[in-house]
Amino acid sequence: MNKPKTVLSENQSIWEKLGPGLITGAADDDPSGIATYSQVGSAFGYGMLWTAFLTLPLMIGIQSVSAHIGRVTGDGLAANIRRRYSPWLLHGLVGLLLLANTINIAADVGAMGAALRLLVGGPAHWYAIAFGVLSLTLQVFVPFPRYAPLLKGLTLALFAYVGTVFVVKVPWGDVLYRTIVPSVSFTMEYAVGVVAVFGTTISPYLFFWQASQEVEEQRAAKGEEPLKKAPEQARRSLRRIKNDTYVGMGFSNLIAFFIMLTAAVTLHQHGVTDIQTSSQAAQALRPLAGEFAFLLFAAGIVGSGLLAVPILAGSAAYAAAEAFGWPIGLGRQLMQARGFYAIVTVATLLGVALNFTPIDPIKALFWSAVINGVTAVPIMVVIMFLSARSDVMGRFAVKGRLKVLGWLATAVMALAVLVMVATWVK
Repeated sequence: MNKPKTVLSENQSIWEKLGPGLITGAADDDPSGIATYSQVGSAFGYGMLWTAFLTLPLMIGIQSVSAHIGRVTGDGLAANIRRRYSPWLLHGLVGLLLLANTINIAADVGAMGAALRLLVGGPAHWYAIAFGVLSLTLQVFVPFPRYAPLLKGLTLALFAYVGTVFVVKVPWGDVLYRTIVPSVSFTMEYAVGVVAVFGTTISPYLFFWQASQEVEEQRAAKGEEPLKKAPEQARRSLRRIKNDTYVGMGFSNLIAFFIMLTAAVTLHQHGVTDIQTSSQAAQALRPLAGEFAFLLFAAGIVGSGLLAVPILAGSAAYAAAEAFGWPIGLGRQLMQARGFYAIVTVATLLGVALNFTPIDPIKALFWSAVINGVTAVPIMVVIMFLSARSDVMGRFAVKGRLKVLGWLATAVMALAVLVMVATWVK
């Protein structure tokens, strides 16, 4: 008789043991994130590279806490917030998340369409529609056990940005020095850029997604239960979460660093300091870094978008459905979670539709990153309070180094927002 397979099987390969953390980290480098990293790289050169290193431990901390809440309780973040806090707080946070995610979806499918047009020609808007419909179809009609490996496979597309750096000439000694000893500018533009990078890197939708995916994987695996009910599974589960999150966030920040570096060493060094979209960054690379660098950069936009759009729509659906107590999960059939899939559908299609309105997607994209940065602070405060409550986490309440990292991430995000506001007031 075959032994039931679980997500924590000791016989699984390292790749098989990686899951929510890797996918979450890779989704952070979506086309809108690529645009933001390209913007700051082209505008400030090496002056923003330090952010990739500062945000790494902060991401690890807050994402690990989010994953712990999902795995320990067997419920996502919104469901836990709904049971313990006022409805106005929950609905306000979820509303801001839905707004930012929808704008991000619009920017991502638009960027994917523009990138594909650069690669093969044709109508960018029709490509955007096709990408939106493809993403929606996969989420609704492909069973989760088959869909999750597809998302994980798409993370490999981001290696295009590692390859791009090695196609162009990089003064590594200067890069290392300027990363360790950055040139910080005390201007409004620089402050907004830092908050945008932080808002892109430490984004609320990532908190909700990783927590909910821990729940999905636990429910999909035979014999697995929430750790509050099955504490004997804690050692293997929490070790997997730690390794998965370290790898995922490390991968995410490595890619962000390479994108900023590519823009700094090519665009900024040649006087191109006003990049607004990821496809514009790819096109600007063509005469400066060559055809191959351009192809890698543009192809990476398409691959990262295919990964990120379903996660943006999915995290919005998890948050909204949990807020109203609806059945949730990509592992459920369409008729078993109609409200959940309705949110996925509306968020995706509305995001596609925004590409056909007079709304400036470039400005909307940048300010959605700023909205994410501002929204992240109260959400992170609530997450940290939840993770410390014994009535929520039982014996697995977050403590020690992880607790310090989580609160440090919250404090740094709050400080970044305060600096931005203070700069505006001046």
